[in-house]
Amino acid sequence: MFQSSRRMQDRKLFVLAGEVSGDLHASEVIKVVQTQCDGLKVFGTGGRMLRALGVELLYDVGDLSVMGFVEVVKQAFLLRKVIRDLKDAIEREKPDAALLVDYPGMNLVMAEYLHHLGIPVIYYISPKVWAWKEGRVRKIREYVDHLMVIFDFEEEFYRRHGITADFVGNPVVEEIARLQLPPKEEFLREHGIGERRKLIGLLPGSRKQEIAFVCPEILRAAKKLREKYGAVFLMGRAPHVDHRLYDSCSKAAGIPFVDCSAYEVMRYSDLLLVTSGTATLEALCFGTPMIVLYKTGWLNYAIGKRLVRLHSISLANLVANGLYVRERTVPELLQHEMKAERIVDEVSRLLDDAAAFRKMGQELLAAREKLGAASPSKKVASVLNRYL
Repeated sequence: MFQSSRRMQDRKLFVLAGEVSGDLHASEVIKVVQTQCDGLKVFGTGGRMLRALGVELLYDVGDLSVMGFVEVVKQAFLLRKVIRDLKDAIEREKPDAALLVDYPGMNLVMAEYLHHLGIPVIYYISPKVWAWKEGRVRKIREYVDHLMVIFDFEEEFYRRHGITADFVGNPVVEEIARLQLPPKEEFLREHGIGERRKLIGLLPGSRKQEIAFVCPEILRAAKKLREKYGAVFLMGRAPHVDHRLYDSCSKAAGIPFVDCSAYEVMRYSDLLLVTSGTATLEALCFGTPMIVLYKTGWLNYAIGKRLVRLHSISLANLVANGLYVRERTVPELLQHEMKAERIVDEVSRLLDDAAAFRKMGQELLAAREKLGAASPSKKVASVLNRYL
């Protein structure tokens, strides 16, 4: 009995989360595993959430969060060094299992390495191979021992490729279920906002590149919408981004903003202007009508347009309508279409048409049911424990 307990205490887990969202989702899993496996040593990469749990981080997500084809090429030397250092740590620590979370560019490289060492690979939040780089499916089939996906349509996609994938539910639903936000009336009183004022939420992104490209056009549109509707604007700022980046954009607009968390923006706004990404999925869970925006460097966009095979770029539309349907529940303004004038036109179309506005909200809430209601972190932790 003592020896068995001793072996559990000696267990080691390698974790690789390369982005802020991955750090959050990985931390929820590790939190559960730690309650069931005393003395477990966890090491790898992550952010403040994993660090708070005592995970030994060799690199922080701030070092690894790179967006865009051109930017990845520029950071190639650093990323190669990270991979080399992680491999050295794995050789030294000899973990009993590995938890890889999203971040496919690096995680699939590490999956192959771990597989050849005989270390079980548990992959949580599958690479979006259904969108682009479908050839990565072969690596997943060969090197991943257990694949857990967060969209219901992914199970069928992988089944077609001879891979068993477990749909564990979406961590966004789990995260939002834990929220304790006060009623909207209380929020309005706290900020001195009249009940009849239109609240428009601004979510310009969580990466420097996104904010630099998207924020200026959002703020130009906000100025026009304030004149037209007397709207109040809620600004959702990512906590890990230097707020001076937002401030430099907002000063040019000359408009006051109410600073909020992203979830407060989604909960209390009548309408959202949101950069494409996980935020569109989170907003879907609140049923808040939105307009999805996206812009990047022209070279990144040209490359991406040739590679990505989807009819929609936003997760909100993909969840609501599936991979192969051209219909869009929420409008998307991409690249050259993402101009202040177009944004104002789309906002006006929704705010001036109560039926269209209500229909979008209903369709988003209906789509939420496709994300599952269970606790994905507990399901992933259960799988990890089997390997540990």
